[in-house]
Amino acid sequence: MPKLTEAQVRAALATVIDPEIRRPITDLDMVNSVELGPAGAVTVEILLTVAGCPMKDQLESDVKRALATLAGIGLVTVKLGVMDQAQRQALMDKLRGGPAKSVPFSEPSSRTRVIAVASGKGGVGKSSVTANLAVAFAQAGLAVGVLDADIQGFSMPRMLGVEADPTQVDDAVLPPLAHGIKVFSMGMLVPPGQPVVWRGPVLHRAVSQFLTDVIWGDLDVLLVDLPPGTGDVPLSVAQLIPGSGLIVVTTPQPAAAEVAQRAGALALQTKQPILGVIENMSWLDTPSGERLTIFGQGGGALVAANLAEASGTAVPLLGQLPLDQAIREGGDSGEPVVLAAPDHPAAREFKHIAAQLLDSGPS
Repeated sequence: MPKLTEAQVRAALATVIDPEIRRPITDLDMVNSVELGPAGAVTVEILLTVAGCPMKDQLESDVKRALATLAGIGLVTVKLGVMDQAQRQALMDKLRGGPAKSVPFSEPSSRTRVIAVASGKGGVGKSSVTANLAVAFAQAGLAVGVLDADIQGFSMPRMLGVEADPTQVDDAVLPPLAHGIKVFSMGMLVPPGQPVVWRGPVLHRAVSQFLTDVIWGDLDVLLVDLPPGTGDVPLSVAQLIPGSGLIVVTTPQPAAAEVAQRAGALALQTKQPILGVIENMSWLDTPSGERLTIFGQGGGALVAANLAEASGTAVPLLGQLPLDQAIREGGDSGEPVVLAAPDHPAAREFKHIAAQLLDSGPS
């Protein structure tokens, strides 16, 4: 049997993806040394970004699993070290694309599609839509991130079942994963029940830091859950990520639709493309088979038509979602209905909406 080589070991290690940064550990300069011993024994030293890395056990098992595929492999020993200050700084600079802080999604070279989810008022299910679309995109094989920009009314940690805390690496933050999705929210930074009492300039600075200090890595899609209305944060997102597209969420109720239209009209002023409208709580299916339109009918189609007229471009009604207990339960449990009940009619509609957005191409 041919003798195992260091090049073979490093090639196998290149298949190991860091569970937090989602890039090969060889690309991240985390493989500090490879030593070959008798009878195919291999000792590998992996450098962690921080000593208390919460994913170190998974990383160690992934390394052993990758090396076990090599012909002639014997005993595998994984040593875990910690990067020094210079190594960490070099890694952060590499992930940012340079030493200067910037919003990576605003760079011309960015391949990430940014989709902001807006609503005119609260309570129309904007965050439920965001969480379920994130899962639908992830199930389609995309690298997905969710930025909870509703800083004063955050809900993404619960809705996506985020259990881990962000990992602090010097002046950078690695967002935790939930269902394979990178998530960051103000809810990870404040104690339970504590209000966030901030005004405009501070809100803008927070959004900017969430985009520059959080190491999002290589994403296909970043969903931004905006606060309701047309206040400071939607304006900040439009300014910081000028290429972001906008989805407007409404209910069929005329009063809600009227307010939702104003949220979409803001995108016309900020030059953001409107990707479409989603009508939530469109009907309630009763056990007897009757369909009750509790909040009226036609609000989503009306918003889409009015925004199309105002913008001079097509604004599709991407889908209509029922008022259903499964959607609410998924948000409370941290397992969105797309994940918990993939064959549920609401889950199928979310996946249909996600497919339309993918087919429509970059914004």
